[in-house]
Amino acid sequence: MQRRSAFQFIAGAALVASTASLVAACSESKPQFSAIDMTGADYAKDFNLPDQDGRMRSLKDFAGKVVVLFFGYTQCPDVCPTTMTELAQVKKLLGADGEKVQVLFVTVDPERDTPEVLKAYMANFDPGFVALRGSPEQLAAMAKDFKVFYKKNEGKTPSSYSMDHSAASYVYDTRGRLRLYTRYGGGPQALASDIGLLLKS
Repeated sequence: MQRRSAFQFIAGAALVASTASLVAACSESKPQFSAIDMTGADYAKDFNLPDQDGRMRSLKDFAGKVVVLFFGYTQCPDVCPTTMTELAQVKKLLGADGEKVQVLFVTVDPERDTPEVLKAYMANFDPGFVALRGSPEQLAAMAKDFKVFYKKNEGKTPSSYSMDHSAASYVYDTRGRLRLYTRYGGGPQALASDIGLLLKS
């Protein structure tokens, strides 16, 4: 009886140890991000919009890269240029891995943001950044799917209006899966760290 009890104890201890190691392995495999972890989200899965050169684009075009997607407009006075500048800094902070990051800028102001304007705007930050410009109907459909807010505020003249819009970015892993939602003002260092984790996983 004593030998059997000892055997049961040893077997039980082994089971507890293996379970503990399994739990530890699971927790270790899940990265700890600074941004909001969106893994498994059932929206914002893809898009199909023309870029500044008129070429239709979707997430599959950027397979193998971490994609950072941001909604904005070129005449935005603060949030947009700050975000784009920080994204350019993120690529530099990542060193050689910066080439594995693709920034996409979706204009919420297709009326004024012509392809020529978008090309010039992207060049101000990084020649590799890509702008996406859909029709008003395409933009509305994408904004709804991505749960993004934007609104036109009339100005003193027909062309002097401003746009209110969501100020966060979506981050996709190298397999095109939505992984992170990063709020405006998080800083380039935190996002570079998060992207580094995605590239390693």
